[in-house]
Amino acid sequence: MNRSDLHRSDLHEQTQSRLTNLDALETLGFERFPYRFSKTHSAAQLHALHPAPLEPGLEWKEETVSVAGRVMAWRDIGKLIFASLQDESGRVQLFFAKNDLEHFDAAKKIDLGDIIGVTGHLMTTKSGELSVKVSGFTPLVKGLHPLPDKFHGLQDEELRSRRRYLDLITNPESREVFRTRSRAVSFIRRFLEHEGFLEVEGPMLQAVAGGTEAKPFLTHHNALDHGFSLRIALELHLKRLLVGGFEKVFEIGRNFRNEGVDQTHNPEFTMLEFYWAYADYHDMMALIETMLRALVMEVKSSSTLQYAEHTLDFAAPFARIDFTESLKKAAGLEFDPLDLERLREWSDAHHPEHRKTPAYKLLDKLFGDYVEPTLIQPTFVMDMPLATSPLVKPHRTRAGLTERTDLYVCGFELSPIYSELNDALDQRTRFEAQTARKAAGDDEAHEQDEDFLLALEYGMPPAGGMGMGIDRLAMLLTNRQSIRDVILFPLLKPEKSGLEGEGSSEG
Repeated sequence: MNRSDLHRSDLHEQTQSRLTNLDALETLGFERFPYRFSKTHSAAQLHALHPAPLEPGLEWKEETVSVAGRVMAWRDIGKLIFASLQDESGRVQLFFAKNDLEHFDAAKKIDLGDIIGVTGHLMTTKSGELSVKVSGFTPLVKGLHPLPDKFHGLQDEELRSRRRYLDLITNPESREVFRTRSRAVSFIRRFLEHEGFLEVEGPMLQAVAGGTEAKPFLTHHNALDHGFSLRIALELHLKRLLVGGFEKVFEIGRNFRNEGVDQTHNPEFTMLEFYWAYADYHDMMALIETMLRALVMEVKSSSTLQYAEHTLDFAAPFARIDFTESLKKAAGLEFDPLDLERLREWSDAHHPEHRKTPAYKLLDKLFGDYVEPTLIQPTFVMDMPLATSPLVKPHRTRAGLTERTDLYVCGFELSPIYSELNDALDQRTRFEAQTARKAAGDDEAHEQDEDFLLALEYGMPPAGGMGMGIDRLAMLLTNRQSIRDVILFPLLKPEKSGLEGEGSSEG
């Protein structure tokens, strides 16, 4: 597309106007798209140099500063222009005066949303607001569309997720959400490295997608002429590393599950998993409790955080409840919930909506109905049923149960924790049962991974392991009730064409 093509009749009126202003700036001698701009300060650094409150009418002429960013407000009152410049750190006011600026008339060709660089010295206005008195400016990029309403930002939840760049421009709280998420991930890395864990990376394309029960995304590698799955968990390759001799390993990486989308699920998500040789689930619970307590203090500068209407206390020892006993009590069962035949009969009578749910999944369904909503404060749900935990050691003293604990906060699972199964023959038997379920039509059943079984046959030490959804953790830390709000680019249904100007209004 050449420059003349840009001035087409089918372009939005705002775009035409902005392109006309860009042409005018070029005519006045400004470069159309400069390659760089030398900044000396950020907006936050300027405010740190001269913190409020400040007296009106001050000037610091001896100190020249250069800042760059996006124009978020613009008030032209003839011979004076007041603007608000936003960079990553925040905003600072700009003051353009006709008597002090050679290209003052050219400044009137700047539009809201343009990215500019300015040079000048600091001053305060009549109201005492710190400002840059502009002695020179450089238009850097012309914004071809108006930004969303300057007073309300981008409010439509669908558009905030789909046009994340506009959300980040107009909603400071969204930028803070993702800063907090990044700080949390960095802290977890530092914490685990301090504890002697090695960060590693496993493959995302896998011949057998394993490590949990989930339906994978399938793809085909042309050169190898072979089908592969996107990974659904990090687990099995991390365990291979325990076989190889590493004793403490962790990975923070993407998983992909071909499942629905709701408040706490996105088909592409970030997981933390770590494995600790010669430890068990009790050791893992203690480590996770310590890590989360320190993380909350690091991010919130407090041992408590607010989530919806709840104040969550991470300083107190995490509660511990028994899975089967809590379900039995909450549902009013007069029999052992592990008796799946009786549980089936009881569920069919009391919960007809679960009649198509396989018996081995009923335990999770009913636990979700009766117990999960009550688990607000951090709570370890101890000793999960064997029927729902195909990769976990059987409980050392309780038949039908495993040494698996799930950490719940605010009614949803945050982290499953395990004493890992390292009996290769037992693991093969469990995989074969999963294979039978898959053959019977369960597309979430675990595939049999012969290479992983071979690795176990060489010997994996006893170990504790865990997984934690980084996205759900970020929801807690930032008080967000939708997983979309903590994923920069969540998976959304593709749009139709004809998007120009959508979601925008003149600021």
